[in-house]
Amino acid sequence: MLKLTTPVLATLAGCAAVAACSTPNYGTPVAAVPAVPQRVDTSEYVIGAGDQLSIFVYQSPELSDQGITVRPDGKISMPLVQDIKAAGLTPPELASNITQRLRQYVKNPIVTVIVRTFVGPTDRQVRVIGEAVDPQAIPYRNGMSLLDVMIATKGLTKYAAGNRAIIVRRDSAGKEHEIHVHLDDLIHDGDLSQNVRMQPGDTLIIPQTWF
Repeated sequence: MLKLTTPVLATLAGCAAVAACSTPNYGTPVAAVPAVPQRVDTSEYVIGAGDQLSIFVYQSPELSDQGITVRPDGKISMPLVQDIKAAGLTPPELASNITQRLRQYVKNPIVTVIVRTFVGPTDRQVRVIGEAVDPQAIPYRNGMSLLDVMIATKGLTKYAAGNRAIIVRRDSAGKEHEIHVHLDDLIHDGDLSQNVRMQPGDTLIIPQTWF
């Protein structure tokens, strides 16, 4: 079983070279490890409800909008284009659909869609509930690991029973499976054998410790 010191783990987790890292006390939050902003390839990203989009129409600022939020029904509205589906599409696909709709009003429209705030569809999220410092739903990205998830949620609370955490995962048939993970061993002891690869749709449940 591969072991790394806590300073080395913090360096890997933060994706930044630092001169020194303090060893965290067992059972205390690890919020001091900063989350590194993730770059998302928006050409492959699938838009979901709650995402915030910027839509630019070349040489038509009156048709452009830098703050459109995808509604719960998965649609958006903009000048001349009402109730167009956005959820489930990539930004280039949505741009193409908007272009088609605008052609009846604008000659040769050129449309660009940029995702400003990433949420993504539910089945492409990793949800964290329980005793994380910042429990939330995180957009899944290729290669995401359990350590990435813990960095994004700022670690464990002091009440967390990290070694009793489970990942709930559905298989292709829709059946749920539980994967037991030792978060305390991963975060505090550097046990990388616990650094499970996440899958889209996973739910990480972190229970409270027993007193």
